[in-house]
Formats: sequence, structure tokens, C-alpha cells
Amino acid sequence: MKTVLVASRKGLLVVQGDGADWSVAAHHFAGDPVTQVMVDPRNGDWYAALRLGHFGVKMRKSSDQGVTWNEIGVPAFPIKPKEGQWADDPTPWNVEMVWSLAAGGASEPGVVWAGCMPAGLFKSTDGGATWQLNKPMWEDPRRLGWFGGGNDYPGMHSVLVDPRDPQHVTLAISCGGVWQTRDGGANWTLTAAGMKADYMPPESAEEPNTQDPHRMVQCAAQPDVLWVQHHCGIFRSTDGGKLWNAIASPAPSGFGFVVACDPLDPARAWFVPAQADTHRYPADGKMVVTRTDDAGETFQCFEAGLPARAAYHLVYRHCLEVAMDRVSLAMASTTGGLWVSGDAGEQWHCISRDLPPVAALAWVNGV
Repeated sequence: MKTVLVASRKGLLVVQGDGADWSVAAHHFAGDPVTQVMVDPRNGDWYAALRLGHFGVKMRKSSDQGVTWNEIGVPAFPIKPKEGQWADDPTPWNVEMVWSLAAGGASEPGVVWAGCMPAGLFKSTDGGATWQLNKPMWEDPRRLGWFGGGNDYPGMHSVLVDPRDPQHVTLAISCGGVWQTRDGGANWTLTAAGMKADYMPPESAEEPNTQDPHRMVQCAAQPDVLWVQHHCGIFRSTDGGKLWNAIASPAPSGFGFVVACDPLDPARAWFVPAQADTHRYPADGKMVVTRTDDAGETFQCFEAGLPARAAYHLVYRHCLEVAMDRVSLAMASTTGGLWVSGDAGEQWHCISRDLPPVAALAWVNGV
């Protein structure tokens, strides 16, 4: 029996099954939008981030796989200064959404990171009970050059903790490029060299601080290998993000929002192409998943089990996840589709096309 957590606009669904036999086993926070979910690989705890409109952002945590849930602390910005450098900051100092959650290293069991919208980074050292804003990142003057990529404000959607060194954290911001710290967040370096944004004027297209990475992932076995699905194509780094190399766009499109990578094989990654830029649905209405097994030199295109026409599913940033067994994948869409694959993405089984819009997925126990 395999378990996938599905964070949706109408609550958190626990979906269980195998092969072609899957069903919703539980429904938590019914009716409430869940923007992110995480299974802590260190102790199995479940974290859920909720966006409750007028009532703000809320966080929940379960230590018994959803049997009971406890309300925990929420990331919050300090009061915006009325004088000084930040008094005229156009970005509101209010957390509108928790967009990314990441567990700290094995040597720091209470550490959890949260990337938010607006693009602030928060850290908890007590399992989410309290959160602290990373001020060196938030107060970096280069932040004023960021802007929203399809949202009103820039957002931090990808937070990666190096499994070799928990003080090394890599972030992706839309639109604000890729940033890294090697001292636990005291100092930050902008590392988006090689990326190119064709939505900028030609003279600014390679400016690292205005790049729009849609999603960034890291090979667990070889953490210096990073993949990015960018607004303007696919990029890959083999030196920990110091330099990014453009990958030739595969058919039918190099545009999309999501990427997943094999936890052991640094040359294998999956993508879900979409038609750019205003359409944001599969090219010609035909849904496919592409996979490269040779670091982007070539791609295979898989469609078995996916809708072949009149399909308007958009797979968003956190909605394609590969399990630690390296062959089980789960995929969901903003129009309520949920699919699983047991053969590395070559064939897909549709669990449902009637779910609420899905924001994020997570495998439980890695399988």
C-alpha cells in the first residue's frame, strides 16, 4: 500500500493504493485551501500549510499520520518600518502564503525551513512551534529588484537543504533568481549565472536577480546536480548552482512549471510541458510527460493513460513527485486531475479528474 498526500483548495486528501486500485482514505481540513504539505523524512511528521483568507495563514502538524493534528506557529514578518530604507518597500510585510517547506538536516531534528509569498525565508528550530525571519535575505537591498512572476509579489517556492551540510541551503524565487548560503543563512550569494530571461530587454536578459525559475530540485545522491524548470526553458547545473547550462527545449515544449529528478541518478529528470505563455495548458490540448535519462541530451515523451485531446490541465510547481523507489510518480493538476505511474512515468493511471485544484503532493515514507 502506497500513500500520497494531496494538498488541494478544499483540504488535504490522503490517497492510498497501488497499481490501478487507489482511493481517498481520509480528508483533513475539508473546505480549507492547503498550499503546501511536507512529510519530515527524519521522523515521519506531517506538516500542512493553510491559506484561510481573512483568517490568514495557519500551520498544522501531525505526529501520527493524520490521526490527530495540532496547530503550530506560523511565519510572520515584523512590523514594516515607517522610516529608513524599507519604509517605501512596495512589498507588503505580511505572509500571504507558505509556498515551500523543507526539513533541516539529519543532525538538526527540530529544524524546518519555510519559503513564503512574499519571498521571505523563515526557520524553525523547534519543529514549527516558532519561526524566525531570515533577516540577511529579507534585508538584502537586491530584493527590491525582484518582482512577481504571475503573482502580485515575488515568491519563494523552492528551498533545498544540502544532505551533506545542513548549513548549505539553496533557494529559488519567482522572480528573483537562485540564492545560496553556506553558513546557515548569515550570508547569501546570488547564483543564477547562465540563466536567460527572454521576457526582459536584451541587455538585461542575463541579469541573475530577475530570473524566473518556476521550480528547482536537487539530486539527493549527488547534490551538486540541480535542475530548474524556468519560465524560459530548462536549466541544469553540475557545480551546485554556480553555473547553469541551458537544455535544448524538447518537443512539444520547453515551457512548464514543474520538474522532478531521480534521487539517485543525476542524469534523469521528468517534466510536464505546457503551451507558453498566456495559454498555460498542454500543447494542442494533449497531455504528456517528458523524461531525460542522459542529462538533457535527449528526451522521451510519454502519453499512455493521459488525456489525448481537449485537456487543459496545468501541473503546477509542487505537483510532480517521484518516490524514493525511483519508479513511482504522482502528478496532479490545477483542474483536479490526479495520476500515478509505477514505471518511471511511461504509463499513467488516472485516480481522479474531479478533485479540487491541487497545489502540492508528497509521498509518505518515500514510497
